[in-house]
Amino acid sequence: MLKLSQYGDVIRIDSARTLAGRGYYWSTAYWVDGLLIDTGCAHSAKELVDALDGKKLQSIANTHTHEDHIGANGELQEKRKGLEILAHSMALPVLENPSGAQPFQLYRRVMWGRPKPSKGKSVKDGEVIKTVQYSFKVIYTPGHSPDHICLYEQEQGWLFTGDLFVGGKDRALRKGYNIWQIIVSLKKVIGLPLSVMYPGSAQVRDNPKEALENKIQYLEETGERVIEMRKKGMSVKAIVREVFGGQMLIEFMTLGHFTRSNLVRSYLSPKNLL
Repeated sequence: MLKLSQYGDVIRIDSARTLAGRGYYWSTAYWVDGLLIDTGCAHSAKELVDALDGKKLQSIANTHTHEDHIGANGELQEKRKGLEILAHSMALPVLENPSGAQPFQLYRRVMWGRPKPSKGKSVKDGEVIKTVQYSFKVIYTPGHSPDHICLYEQEQGWLFTGDLFVGGKDRALRKGYNIWQIIVSLKKVIGLPLSVMYPGSAQVRDNPKEALENKIQYLEETGERVIEMRKKGMSVKAIVREVFGGQMLIEFMTLGHFTRSNLVRSYLSPKNLL
């Protein structure tokens, strides 16, 4: 299932698996001036190919290689020979082998599907991706994943964040995320002159500084609270209950891969302290 929304020259493309006529587990891609930023999930890949039929497509930029952001890469490269896919250098092996080069648990296959392989070209921090009308600066923003990048159009003040910014107050984390790196990356982008933020899984925000500030403040204050409790001798289990409350549905759905305890452990891991 696809839902398209227009924001001036930017088209937002929300994609999801369809069950009984309804969409579940939405993720977001964006098309602007021939650049496609992420490609959604594999379940809606053919719909995305059809939706872009006849539309200019110069290149794809993947913010990271989680399956809900690279799902139509392969189909689009098959359809449009020579189509360039741009991503961080660490992303390229995953693009070539999406279900072998990274963990691919059952819930991920069910929710978002298995992406086809694709061939990518690396872009570096600070590099500029140009379209006819716009220039998008690559900003390396690890934490959500080691290969994560954001794209920033300086003249317009547009920031495409992928999953660096996720709405709401985080109560759980997936294995492999680094919460302190996420905070550092958020601080890296908040200093930019921003007019609009286009997230990969949240609403588009005008003048997004307040949303970014609130996110950073919540994550930092939560981390300080977790560390203080640990210093007092509290167990991870006790901290989880005290800070994040009762069990969440996502913990059952992901068979313990996305949990409150992962978030606590990420805050407490020495290798995550920057």
